[in-house]
Amino acid sequence: MVQQGRAPRSDWILEVAEVDKSFAGVHALRGVDFRLRPGEVHALIGENGAGKSTLIKVMTGVYRPDAGRVRLAGEDRAFRNPLEAQTAGISTIYQEVNLVPLMSVARNLCLGREPRRFGLVDVRAVNRIARETLKRYGVDVDVTRPLGSLGLGAQQMVALARAVRTDARVVVMDEPTSSLEPREVETLFSVIRGLRSQGIAVVYVSHRLDELYEICDRVTVLRDGAVVHTGDMAGLERLKLISLMLGREMSTVRAKGATAFGTGQHGEHGGDGGHEAAPVLRATGLTVRHKVHDVGLDIHHGEVVGLGGLLGAGRSETAKAITGALATDGGTVEVDGVPLARRSPAAAIRAGVVMLAEDRKTEGILPNLSVRENISLALLPRLARAGVVSGARQDEIVRFFMERLRIKAAGPDQKVSDLSGGNQQKVLLARWLCLDPKVLLLDEPTRGIDVGAKAEVQALIDELAEQGLGVLLISSDLEELIEGSDRLVVLKDGRAVGHLRGEEITEQTVLDTLAAAPPSEDLRGEDLDGEDLRGEAPAPHPDDHPAQAQGRPTAPAVTKEEPR
Repeated sequence: MVQQGRAPRSDWILEVAEVDKSFAGVHALRGVDFRLRPGEVHALIGENGAGKSTLIKVMTGVYRPDAGRVRLAGEDRAFRNPLEAQTAGISTIYQEVNLVPLMSVARNLCLGREPRRFGLVDVRAVNRIARETLKRYGVDVDVTRPLGSLGLGAQQMVALARAVRTDARVVVMDEPTSSLEPREVETLFSVIRGLRSQGIAVVYVSHRLDELYEICDRVTVLRDGAVVHTGDMAGLERLKLISLMLGREMSTVRAKGATAFGTGQHGEHGGDGGHEAAPVLRATGLTVRHKVHDVGLDIHHGEVVGLGGLLGAGRSETAKAITGALATDGGTVEVDGVPLARRSPAAAIRAGVVMLAEDRKTEGILPNLSVRENISLALLPRLARAGVVSGARQDEIVRFFMERLRIKAAGPDQKVSDLSGGNQQKVLLARWLCLDPKVLLLDEPTRGIDVGAKAEVQALIDELAEQGLGVLLISSDLEELIEGSDRLVVLKDGRAVGHLRGEEITEQTVLDTLAAAPPSEDLRGEDLDGEDLRGEAPAPHPDDHPAQAQGRPTAPAVTKEEPR
């Protein structure tokens, strides 16, 4: 481990010393040391599975360490739960918003600290405090609405405001910008600078290197549960930082680049657009009131079609309209020329169309179930005979996909919530790939995962397309769309304003397409992706199921149902 700039012992507001933590005999942390100064923004980075989430949970009382200690302001602390840590001055903002979706925005903001009158919660005061607080963060919403009706970006800002209101001495931010648009990121950075000026320390977890160099003072790198570097951000070359994360030599990183570990070049699976065969999926005239208007797209076998546009452009809504997870006011969907007459997620799955949703926490994983149960969930009806599931067959398929996707877990019986974000994402991919689908809709498949896991997912998408799968790729990362798409459909205000292919797919062309397109009169100001601070998240469809929000290496064969 490289250690730089060590300060006197009294200078640390938070110390983690020689901490070990294991799960089912697998070491998640090995002798970890982490120290934080007051008023410091300290980056905590590493690949998925490196131990970042485990270290955060040790700091905040979710886990008790097997060995080592946690000190806050020079005092040994053994937090029994997150509430004790919060009361002591450690607040956490998780990547997946950890609030109460059915409660109002105001009640979430003041939860546990509500002003009271005559022994009862003073609702007017709660609402007033919430309005005043959120106004400082640029969030303009009705604070009496349920939190879950807001988009992810707005929910994240509410979580941020709540964390800062708790008189924190340390604020831990786990991928805080993963659901934010650029102007919200600037607001967040302004808040962080304000915390720094007040002497409040920030632990900042992110995979976005630009953010780290802009806002962080120092960095600690974890790899395989151990600290491999701690030092100042200033003067640390980016490629050096990546090589520390990945455990590769600088020469290898410099030769291949930051995101090219194992990924193939896009466009090698039919990207010229000259398809003579009928598309595997054709959507025509998709319309959802105030969200999507007359959007059409085709996807051919072996093709990756990107769906781009700014947050709020209607990308997620278009994908959900295709699968039936969002009710439509018009439009048709055909799979191999056969219309999906009555669309629902179940009907789409039977026809071979599956979707990996953006929010893996609420629309993907079942956190209290095992890796085995999460992978095989959608496959169970096909494994059952007379209502009895073949355990041996289930184990065979789960083992295949854990090995094929390199899912890092203690075993198939480990709870999926104990895995890193990247490995949870692979579990969801395995769930749908084991159905052997025809079309895979991917909504932000690399959100919140590290550079190494991102490269693995991108390489897998290329491989699936080469095997004949049709892929729709939705991403806020324009570079990811440009590198990974054979064709690109550009959305603005819920309308398709551009269809690019081949060499036309460049950053400048996409930006020019968006700039040239006039605003839509009937959709202007609406929240389409559920991400705008003023808008609403799309309402769930009656046929939605936790397992139907999100499928292809050839697994051991399972008889498929015929589309109905």
